[in-house]
Amino acid sequence: MAYRKMIRAVVLLLLVACNVSCDQVSKTIARQQIDYGEQLKLASGYFTFTKVENRGAFLSLGHTLPEGVRFFLLSVVPLLVLLYGLYYLFTQHRMANLLALGLSFALGGGLGNLYDRWRHGSVTDFMHIDFVVFQTGIFNMADVSLTIGVIIMFIALSLERQRASVNQAD
Repeated sequence: MAYRKMIRAVVLLLLVACNVSCDQVSKTIARQQIDYGEQLKLASGYFTFTKVENRGAFLSLGHTLPEGVRFFLLSVVPLLVLLYGLYYLFTQHRMANLLALGLSFALGGGLGNLYDRWRHGSVTDFMHIDFVVFQTGIFNMADVSLTIGVIIMFIALSLERQRASVNQAD
């Protein structure tokens, strides 16, 4: 049994590390290959690479806050949440695999952006999607990991709730 827990922990740690690594490699390439203000359009302009430094959170939310407040809200609080998330991921051995997968993606994305904030003082965003009626802000691979993780966790929790209601009806 301990062997299975260890294998699960290693797999989850690798998932977190792969998400952080994918994010950091893509940001390094963006920093080196894309100039500020440059727009590299792909897929008939539906997908664009353009580099910006985001000193705030999602869609630059909070970028105008005083430095100390911004540091606390965008570095200290996320660090505490991520540490708790890692603790929870590795101590809840009965957590459904799908939920653990989603949490691993979300933690990897959060760690990738937090690392950027600490190392560079901002988060490098470089991708934009414009499908006429659907348009995103500029984002990065950590944001993709976070989004995928939240979607997977939502699905896992919905399936769990559905299973519980079926079992309750029996």
